[in-house]
Amino acid sequence: MKLSRRVMIGLALLGSLSPLLGSCQARGSAKGVPVGISQSDQNVQLLQAVQNGDLAKVQALLKAGASAKAAADSGRTALTWATKGDHVAVARALIAAGADPDPQDDQRSNALLVTGETGSVAMLREVLKAIPDLTRTNRYGGTALIPAADRGHLPYVREILKTTRIKVNHVNNLGWTALLEAVILGDGGPTHTEIVRELLAHGADRKIADRDGVTPLQHARQRGYGAMVKLLEK
Repeated sequence: MKLSRRVMIGLALLGSLSPLLGSCQARGSAKGVPVGISQSDQNVQLLQAVQNGDLAKVQALLKAGASAKAAADSGRTALTWATKGDHVAVARALIAAGADPDPQDDQRSNALLVTGETGSVAMLREVLKAIPDLTRTNRYGGTALIPAADRGHLPYVREILKTTRIKVNHVNNLGWTALLEAVILGDGGPTHTEIVRELLAHGADRKIADRDGVTPLQHARQRGYGAMVKLLEK
């Protein structure tokens, strides 16, 4: 059977493209990322992979076109999900792909603020590479330093004070600074006492009182936190 010139050219073109198409399909299926899905669907898959801490899937989806800035309906970004799960390698991949650390979800959480809650120094270091806004505040009006101080995350407090210019005397919606929270919400033990020491060493103002006019020193005395009292009396 004799083929027309047009058919012969078409077959030749198809033959030259088939290896490329086959290669693309192989790469997509090898990583478990379906070929041809929309970016919206890719973003949904990315958020799920991030929550699962599935680094390989995250990397494959980013390569396939998913956005590192993807966010759920709540406004929670992929990077914030990564910090929630302390998936450090996943966060590193997202930041390398252009993830923004600052957007806040409907609970006013973002990547940096979450690290203050979890106390993860490794995650803090990754998030700082994205140059976050240190003035962003959580639903209580506090910076990342404040929850870290009241929860006893001593290594975190040391790291954020050492590596950033976060405002040590920021006052939250309750009228408390990190120093007040370390005394009021702490247990008066060695860890919270060391946090008080670190805060004072980095410029915490011991004269800033709560809304009732009670200073950190007075709170420490009322609670019988002798070691804190000694630090605050200096």
